[in-house]
Amino acid sequence: MANEPEALTKAERYPAADIGEQIRDICPQSIEIVDGLRQHGFEAYVVGGCIRDLMLGGQPKDFDVATDARPDDVVKLFKRARVVGRRFQIVHVRNGREVVEVTTFRAAHDARDTDDHESEQSDTGLLLRDNVYGDLCGDAIRRDFTVNALYFCPQSNEIIDYVGAMADIKNKTLRVIGDPVTRYQEDPVRMLRAVRFHAKLGFALAPETADALRNNGHLLHQVAPARMFDEVIKLFLGGAAAKTLDIILDFDLLQYLFPATAEALEDGQEYALELIQATMQNTDTRIAADKPVTPAFMYAAVLWPAVIELREACLDQGMYKDDALREAAHAATMDQLQTTAIPKRFSIPMREIWDLQSRLHLKDGKRAEKLRAHPRFRAAYDFILLREQAGENLEGLGEWWTRYQEENPVDESARPAPSKRRPPRKRRRRPPRNQQSQGNQ
Repeated sequence: MANEPEALTKAERYPAADIGEQIRDICPQSIEIVDGLRQHGFEAYVVGGCIRDLMLGGQPKDFDVATDARPDDVVKLFKRARVVGRRFQIVHVRNGREVVEVTTFRAAHDARDTDDHESEQSDTGLLLRDNVYGDLCGDAIRRDFTVNALYFCPQSNEIIDYVGAMADIKNKTLRVIGDPVTRYQEDPVRMLRAVRFHAKLGFALAPETADALRNNGHLLHQVAPARMFDEVIKLFLGGAAAKTLDIILDFDLLQYLFPATAEALEDGQEYALELIQATMQNTDTRIAADKPVTPAFMYAAVLWPAVIELREACLDQGMYKDDALREAAHAATMDQLQTTAIPKRFSIPMREIWDLQSRLHLKDGKRAEKLRAHPRFRAAYDFILLREQAGENLEGLGEWWTRYQEENPVDESARPAPSKRRPPRKRRRRPPRNQQSQGNQ
């Protein structure tokens, strides 16, 4: 591959004891998989972000294994294993409650053996298929960032570093391995990963990594909407949403994630940016307090400026307010689906939150009681508060609903108890008549 760094002839090796006691927190299931592979003559290591996070004193969510065993070999060795992915084949090995991701060492695409390896790239450099296998050193160079290219060997109790990862972690620097433009062209999602790690770790972007990020956002148009949805969730529901938003705005990437929202901000829509910022801060606060968050609420807030702009256009065409809001909500959703797929389990609640924004103004009579019983009331109420926090004048609507709930607390004892119906009895199937007659003979 062009612009790849030359492989180091000798890796830097560090005793695990030098890293600290955190190394003891490595998932035992991943160690068992490494041991199982090595017992059958394969090379294997615990690898990636889990080592980085342990070094930084964090608690990794996932533990991965890298090996020279091919996916078929791994599946044969472990009973509860299956190959997933087409562009980039990996193996998921279930060990107890843990699922460990096992990948085969990768190599540069110009080092392929056409009889054994599989590779395909588009004219723009996008990797369509990336099953080119290699050795440990080649695998390190094929990883995205230096800080994700550390390997732990349980047998020697050492950390292996081919790309200067230890120095970058010490200096708090996030650096793409190889030429950043080429690596972003191979997989544009790496740009979103750069944003996420920049926000999560607080590491500074290396100059060449940052420059390529600023100038190649258009590559994100090549990412499939379903994959983009997953990456957006990782960006904003990982506990650093406010910082992530600042980075995205700084690098002018919002237009590639939420095009209509970016356009509304450029049009100078009042309170729009403040609302999104307040939502991200609120999301981080809830995650820090171990409270639930949902993509539906995040999407409802981020797309709201687009809904408002579309609603105004509908009103200019003479539509009634409620009809204009419904039409705008539909149009905004359809537009966003071209960029990020939104599953119905999130898009339907999102639409309900929007719909309740107008209905919460109808609070006379028994309407307030009926609205509070709506399953999306709490989310819609929180959204009202965020709109007011952003500076929008809703004539005290949030305060009214706050007072209403305080003055009319829900009587939990009055809620109907869940039914304890006995499970239905299995009915015995009668044999066909011809069988009955045969049995009676």
